[in-house]
Amino acid sequence: MSTGDADVQARTARILSAFAGVEAPLLEILHAVQGELGCVPEASQRLIAETLNLSRAEVHGVTSFYHDFRAEPRGRHTLRICRAEACQSMGGEANARKAQELLGIDFGETTKDGSVTLEAVYCLGLCACAPAAMVDGKPIGRVDSERLDALVAETRA
Repeated sequence: MSTGDADVQARTARILSAFAGVEAPLLEILHAVQGELGCVPEASQRLIAETLNLSRAEVHGVTSFYHDFRAEPRGRHTLRICRAEACQSMGGEANARKAQELLGIDFGETTKDGSVTLEAVYCLGLCACAPAAMVDGKPIGRVDSERLDALVAETRA
């Protein structure tokens, strides 16, 4: 076990102790671990499974099913591109391809320098302002090619 794993396990153990006696706490624990660590690493998943008497496959199944859980930390910035129908009909697919090209990554990945995580999202509620994106939780409508260039440059800075 590496020093990093020891720290992760100690922090995870503190979170687990806060949920002692709580019935069916898996999702709450996963949210708490991700809030604390920025992700739910393998070392945490092993300890959670052991503590809750679950298989590692069960814990991994939950973390991989829900898109908000990550095994690796996100980048310093998160760029979300809407892939829903309204945005697709207004050029969202071109934005999706261009974002992948500009960042050199696929959806669900983080740039090598750790600056940006690219995520697909299926509706930001900005259908009237399609195509839409979101940067670090801030929704942005009417994202054309030039605006996407600026958003990517902003997140890479």
